[in-house]
Amino acid sequence: MNSTNDRPPRDLRLIVTGGGTGGHTYPALTAVNALRARLEKTGNTLEVLWVGAANSLESRVSEANGIDFADVATGKIRRSRNPIKLVSRANVKDMANVPRGVMQARRLVSEFVPDVVLATGGYVAVPVGLAARMCRRPLVVHEQTVRLGLANKVLARAGAQIAVSAESSLGLLPDSSQDDAVVTGNPVRPEVLTGQADLGAKGLGFDGHNPDLPTVYVTGGAQGSAQINTNVREILPWLLARANVVHQCGANNVESLRESARSLPPGLAERYHLTAFVGPELPDVLALADVVISRSGAGTIAELTALGKAAVFIPLATSAGNEQAHNARHLQETGAAVALLDEVSPANLQAAVEPLLVDPAKREAIAENARSHGRPDAAERLVDVVLRAAS
Repeated sequence: MNSTNDRPPRDLRLIVTGGGTGGHTYPALTAVNALRARLEKTGNTLEVLWVGAANSLESRVSEANGIDFADVATGKIRRSRNPIKLVSRANVKDMANVPRGVMQARRLVSEFVPDVVLATGGYVAVPVGLAARMCRRPLVVHEQTVRLGLANKVLARAGAQIAVSAESSLGLLPDSSQDDAVVTGNPVRPEVLTGQADLGAKGLGFDGHNPDLPTVYVTGGAQGSAQINTNVREILPWLLARANVVHQCGANNVESLRESARSLPPGLAERYHLTAFVGPELPDVLALADVVISRSGAGTIAELTALGKAAVFIPLATSAGNEQAHNARHLQETGAAVALLDEVSPANLQAAVEPLLVDPAKREAIAENARSHGRPDAAERLVDVVLRAAS
């Protein structure tokens, strides 16, 4: 990758778009912060306008981080093999929102005059990205998952510069995009990479942690996962006989899991730490974990591969385009994770976790393979692409 350091630094105006989920929103935020830090090192400034949907995650994230925000109309295009469902009332209404959103976005782009537009996916990226091309502003599209999302496919065909998170994505791009596409990886929040294992149990108040045993971190995301929680609960006595367990279960699930944990025998119960949510201590918890049981969203995979963690993935079956299963399968096929791609049951979960607990060499081999897929410098790589497009 060619360096941008030999180009004279200058102030920059950026429109960033993408959102709907954390998987689109937080990589955008991480890239913006990395770009601002890069420019500040040379005494330059970054002026940012985030364009997204009203009352959305991206609107809240931008406000919390002091980034100006403007909203445009957008609509979710619901995919279906049934052509009748494609002309449903909800789909027709949302499709009508797209040209309205393009007109609104075109006005914003014309008024703000960005040096470059960065789109990270989600339906709001389509009108903004198309408006950027109509206004002849450079457009960079970043894809977090192995396969291009629907919004990014549209923008790729519109002539955007494509940045992808995995080498295996290159062959799946439209022919017109393959030659110029860049593999950057998926931006990872920098604080995730700074954890200290010796602070993990302390930060949680996990007094029963046994440092002589491996530690399993179970997470279903901020809201928790009923599927993961149920299957882990069924094998919990077996698991605790072999490991410490930190279980982040979501606020709605704490009481039922705490009630079932009361039947754990002394000697095992002390090694189980149940919590609704893991907050600022997450980097230390991840550093402490030897094995992670989780969903396989793009952000989770980016963090776990950057850290080099052995993981058992339970993909969310309802993820858009079944992307979580594709993410997990890609890592499993290269020996970088274990994935439950078919039936998810307590027996199957136990069979997947057991080799990672009883065989430290196997666990380390998977962790090392995972690390080979990780790109802890992904945000800086994406900044390089954005700066080149803006030059």
